[in-house]
Amino acid sequence: MFAYRHGYHAGNHADVLKHLILVTLLDALRRKDKPFFVMDTHAGDGGYALDSAMAGKLAEYADGIGRLWPHRGLHPAIDGYLDAVASYNTEGRFAQYPGSPLIVAGRLRVGDRLLAVEAHSAAGARLDELLSDHANAQVLRGDGYAALKAALPPRERRGLILIDPSFEVAGEFERLTEALRLIHHRFRQGLVAIWYPLLGHKPAAPWLDTVQNLGIPDILTAELRVGPPTQGPGLYGSGMLLVNPPWGTESQLREVLPMVSECLNGHRDGACVRTLVGERGEVAPRA
Repeated sequence: MFAYRHGYHAGNHADVLKHLILVTLLDALRRKDKPFFVMDTHAGDGGYALDSAMAGKLAEYADGIGRLWPHRGLHPAIDGYLDAVASYNTEGRFAQYPGSPLIVAGRLRVGDRLLAVEAHSAAGARLDELLSDHANAQVLRGDGYAALKAALPPRERRGLILIDPSFEVAGEFERLTEALRLIHHRFRQGLVAIWYPLLGHKPAAPWLDTVQNLGIPDILTAELRVGPPTQGPGLYGSGMLLVNPPWGTESQLREVLPMVSECLNGHRDGACVRTLVGERGEVAPRA
């Protein structure tokens, strides 16, 4: 966990999926006048220079945000995400990619609040710097899972918990399961968004089966694949598990993600959105 640095992967296809959905959820929260709380349990550096040696080593952004960047006007949700990225790039120059904390901070209103948790010391220092001008954003150093218990329920009684671990340590899916149980117990009405990888050697399907049987209603998954499943360690796509998605989220993602897939892959078949558990707790059949 402490060796992982997201700067090598900033702006890749996984970030496109994660941050497009994040913007969609934040905009849904903003539709009501009441303040909301956002907790980012694995916040990272907060922002990334795409012209840095770290980002340039793999240049994964070229096949992620780089492919979507020219395609404005496809859908308001895509434009909202691109606008969030563009706000950190001046004069049309595409050189900076905002991480989740900056995207959240840019959409907070007076009274809204962000708690960004990061365990890596260097990333936490950078996060402190980037969020220093945001009075309603707090940075906490430490383990994001451990911080959940103290942070929930939030005083705002509405909001979003974003969990985006590196999946570089054993037992990550088990920790996610326990986190879901805790959130459901302490913040049942809150939105939850969990990013997970699609890896041939470590499939997410067994974990999704476990989630279906937790007794938590209203769960949706949205996946974006950029290649065929492999047996090796390579990431061929990723997914977002959403608990309590706002009304209309599923239909919007069914419309938007095939467009994103076409921009990234040249075809619309890389997108998959499905109900995992219905609003009344009914478990959906496997696809």
